[in-house]
Amino acid sequence: MLGDVAHALGVCHRVHLINKVVSWVEVIEPHSCPSVHVTDSLLGGVPVRVFQPIGGKKQKRGVVYFHGGGWALASGRMRSYDLLCRKMAEDLDAVIMSVDYRLAPEAVFPEQYYDALAASRAFLSPEVAQRYGLDPERLCVSGDSAGGNLAAAVAQELGQDGSLEVRFKAQALVYPVLQALDFYTPSYQQNQNVPILYRPVMAQFWLQYLGADPALAPLLLANNHSSLDQAGLPPRLRSRLDWTALLPAERRKHFRPVMLAMGTPGMVAAMPALTDVRAAPLLAEPAVLGRTPGKAYVMTCEFDVLRDDGLMYAQRLRDAGVDVTSEHHEDGFHGCMVFAYLPVRSAVGRRSMENYIRWLDQNL
Repeated sequence: MLGDVAHALGVCHRVHLINKVVSWVEVIEPHSCPSVHVTDSLLGGVPVRVFQPIGGKKQKRGVVYFHGGGWALASGRMRSYDLLCRKMAEDLDAVIMSVDYRLAPEAVFPEQYYDALAASRAFLSPEVAQRYGLDPERLCVSGDSAGGNLAAAVAQELGQDGSLEVRFKAQALVYPVLQALDFYTPSYQQNQNVPILYRPVMAQFWLQYLGADPALAPLLLANNHSSLDQAGLPPRLRSRLDWTALLPAERRKHFRPVMLAMGTPGMVAAMPALTDVRAAPLLAEPAVLGRTPGKAYVMTCEFDVLRDDGLMYAQRLRDAGVDVTSEHHEDGFHGCMVFAYLPVRSAVGRRSMENYIRWLDQNL
């Protein structure tokens, strides 16, 4: 609310105010402890916080991690992400690099994606492997929410790059956002008023990320932009997010698709990134999915508008031949994994974090 008032008065952009408050409350300086050495550095020219376990094996597993926040908020230097990555480094005896990609509104698609891609390419390089003692056979790309979107997009792009000598062994996506064509999936309908990610807020995040007019939000929320008469949305593309086929019956429940016969002409043409797989990884071709890392982990939460994005992606990866672990938390909500420590510790927050780290330990 305060951000909206400041924005309306022209004091500052609402996102700037929110980020200032978050920085004041949450962002912390790097500090090492007896088990983990923590520093701020650059990876492919992109700022990162590096967590290096002290002792252990000479060659380390490695994870490059992208934080959530709707491509506009948060930082890998926040206390919650610092605690997560510190625990990952300690429990996995792995080097964790938490990436601070550029944020909206100053940066819009594809700039966040380019930062994620540059950092990931550097993470796979011989120079970084030598500097940090990384095992090139045991590397993972991961992220939550918007960071899960970036991780999935990077995994697709690098999976198709025949010039790479080192590749990711795994991708781990935590309640990822993966498409913006259907705001009437069962999870969007069921959880539209459930905190912490409300349906209208997700539409605003998408428009901000894509550099589009925020006034278009009501059209997105009505699925006006994906109406049957929209050019650029052929049946083969629509089938890649057809939740009536991709979701199990217990998730479809009693909900029905909302697909308008006619919408505002030219919506897709005006926002071409809506169908760009770098922004919407769920829309990728099966062959592209089949070239992503051989192991994948997708966490979803019942009380999350993005639940079905993750469930559909897990199914599409599975159909493409990827070994997928789909972990669903019936009591989970969007962002729950960062609620694993006091003063906002929750049972599902702690459990989801521990299960995520356990999967990495067993599969990386």
